[in-house]
Amino acid sequence: MKVSDAISILEQWAPPALQEGYDNAQLICGNPNDEIKKALITLDCTESVIEEAIESGANLIIAHHPILFGSIKSLTGKNYVERTLMLAIRNQVSIYAIHTNLDNINTGVNSIIGERLGLSNLKVLAPKNGQLVKLQVHVPLAAAEKVRQALFRAGAGNIGNYDHCSFNSEGKGTFRGSDNTNPFVGKPNEDYTEDEIQIQVILEKHRMKNAVLSMLDAHPYEEVAYDLIPLLNDAQNIGSGMIGEFDAAMKSEAFLAHVAQVFGCSAFKHTEILKDEVKKVAYCGGSGRFLLEKAKQAGADVFISSDFKYHEFFDHENKITILDIGHFETEQFTPELIARYLADKNVTFAVLLSRVNTNPVHYFIR
Repeated sequence: MKVSDAISILEQWAPPALQEGYDNAQLICGNPNDEIKKALITLDCTESVIEEAIESGANLIIAHHPILFGSIKSLTGKNYVERTLMLAIRNQVSIYAIHTNLDNINTGVNSIIGERLGLSNLKVLAPKNGQLVKLQVHVPLAAAEKVRQALFRAGAGNIGNYDHCSFNSEGKGTFRGSDNTNPFVGKPNEDYTEDEIQIQVILEKHRMKNAVLSMLDAHPYEEVAYDLIPLLNDAQNIGSGMIGEFDAAMKSEAFLAHVAQVFGCSAFKHTEILKDEVKKVAYCGGSGRFLLEKAKQAGADVFISSDFKYHEFFDHENKITILDIGHFETEQFTPELIARYLADKNVTFAVLLSRVNTNPVHYFIR
């Protein structure tokens, strides 16, 4: 498989269109046509990770965090970013980043956090709007099921935890073809009326092109009447953070110990413990301060994330307990998630998990 093949597989899972505007989730350096020997999965790409890739024979690094965010006007090795890129290029190691696009899907970074915590009924905490489209198409009765199934296979018709969702209304379609047509029913230059079904499905915007192509391929008409309508609804499976709950409430002290054990924390910061028990948990891998109000509104007992500034801890307003457990700590399971996904896709190259601890933060315990 080529580097481009691996990227295609990953981007079917976490489309780059779902990344935030500031992000740089893409092939950072390397030749997309290079054949993959081995792929090394890491949270961060550093010089040590490049050296590990070289030693292990990996020529593709898949990182969660992009090594490169802004522009570079020179490449002289004056900082760790430039040195890392130079070492990768010199040794023909490709670097690919899959960042906030993996944060923003309900099977991404936050899903494995909920899995490790043992939470159930997981939902996206802050669903995004402007991500949904309604596709409606007119189909002759005999072809309706074929077209519906083609749309479903293309990812249309998913609403929350339900799939194969559609609305169907029957009516009569009229048309007349010119001399240059070969109509599925009727004859050229004659008015014709056909019993049709209007199929309506909702789909995520990034699936629109594939869904339309699949629908057209399954449709029997030469010219297909269909509409694409942007929706203002929230996309329940796309967005930031997640919220879930324990099957049985956990004593607060036991919960804190559970978090420390799951994330391997020797220490972490938190606000006042407000409740004797914890049942509902909101969380966000990485920097999730912007989701605190959403966590309150959702009725979460605690909110787990990282990168809170001192004064931002006051924003708990005695309504929720904030746990700042560290940026690395919240996202440390992401390489495992990526490796698991690639294994499920039966890729033809070896997938290795980096052994380099890239966490730049250390704790002094007196």
